Amino acid sequence: MSELSLFPGDAERAAPAAAAPGAGETDTGAPLAARMRPRTLDEFVGQEHLLGRGKVLRGLIEGGTLSSMIFWGPPGSGKTTLARVMAGRTDAAFEAFSAVAEGVQRVRDVIHAAEERRRATGRRTILFCDEIHRFNKAQQDAFLPHVERGTIVLIGATTENPSFEVVRPLLSRAPVFVLEPLTAAQIRTLLDRALRDAERGLGELGLQVSGEAMELIAAASDGDARRALSALEVAANLVGARGSVDPAVAREALQQRFAIYDKGGEEHYNLISALHKAVRGSDPDGALYWLARMIRGGEDPLYIARRLVRMAAEDIGLADPRALEVAIAARDAYHFLGSPEGELGLAEAAVYLAAAPKSNRVYVAWHAAVQAAEDTPAEPVPLHIRNAPTGLMRALGYGKGYRYDHDWPDAVAPQDYLPEKLKGARFYEPSPFGDEVTIGERLARWEEQKRRASVEGAPTPRDHGSDAAPMDRSRTGGEER
Repeated sequence: MSELSLFPGDAERAAPAAAAPGAGETDTGAPLAARMRPRTLDEFVGQEHLLGRGKVLRGLIEGGTLSSMIFWGPPGSGKTTLARVMAGRTDAAFEAFSAVAEGVQRVRDVIHAAEERRRATGRRTILFCDEIHRFNKAQQDAFLPHVERGTIVLIGATTENPSFEVVRPLLSRAPVFVLEPLTAAQIRTLLDRALRDAERGLGELGLQVSGEAMELIAAASDGDARRALSALEVAANLVGARGSVDPAVAREALQQRFAIYDKGGEEHYNLISALHKAVRGSDPDGALYWLARMIRGGEDPLYIARRLVRMAAEDIGLADPRALEVAIAARDAYHFLGSPEGELGLAEAAVYLAAAPKSNRVYVAWHAAVQAAEDTPAEPVPLHIRNAPTGLMRALGYGKGYRYDHDWPDAVAPQDYLPEKLKGARFYEPSPFGDEVTIGERLARWEEQKRRASVEGAPTPRDHGSDAAPMDRSRTGGEER
């Protein structure tokens, strides 16, 4: 079966999966997070930027408008709940599908049922596709004709940036709504509601939960309502009816708190960007924090080491030439020691780079030089700085007029080294920071010496060009052919 045809009309169809409980039903065997799922907009907590009075998404839902859309947000932020609320508000059939757990046959069944439903009753179908980014590009494209015909209203949910993970034609037909992690206060509201609710929540258990334990669960959930309610349910099971939940029980229920990090996804780029910008912004504490987040999230430390080397060259440069040495040493230290000991070398490098004087002048100069090279790819090398190892070359003027720098004060001769078309171009301008102060002063002094020698007509030392005695290879750079 071709991936380009997910929904062939005459495909053999499997029996549809059992429907989930409706908006007004409660599955008593379901986890607490599922039982406490908000059923109306009034019960929904968070996402005021989308659901506040006068906001566009609230207007669509309250107006009963059905249109395809993408919900992008972290786990437990309410993506599935919003889709269910929308279905309940519009009396649309709701079909939930997970791109991780279910196959394309299930999608065919939903499409077929939606076609039959609309033809028979006029009722529309919301196909909620969780983790839509798990579908490949061809599979996502296959949704398009069904969305355009109105067979289904597609609501996709993703934790990954849709810009990278959802095909452009689908994005043009399904606007993206961004959901934010819930705040600790919003999580606390949901936990309080679950403790009071005797029908769907834990109200009948008569639990005593300390304020400190509630705050701990709310903070440790990292904005994930599902994780918070699951931890509360585990705590309730640990202490039983009429039991008391203190911080120790809460910590036991939470178990290990995992870093929110995906080495292959957007969060990878977000965190390395944060580390780079903290170093560039001369904030050692920020640099250490984002470094620790990446290490604890499972990032390859040698990848971080490579990025630190890049930071040293790009943002510090010659303001502190030792920065590059420190970054390379940190890479070698980690390679030699491994984890966890080698991580300290990376931390030392991050702090050193953040605390070092900053200059991107070499970075800027390099890009300017590359651009000039691309703009003038055929400019000839000036004759006076060409190598002249043969008599013919010397007869043609190769090396003629070259001034041997060591014969001049400060070993700087008044001559040009760029092609005629680029004569006078300036790529590198030292910054007024760190070691570049000295570099700038030195270059300025040399420039003045060259100018004065040209104006005053200073005596020219002996020529090492074509009309000189046989060249001393050590004095011409030792060029060979």
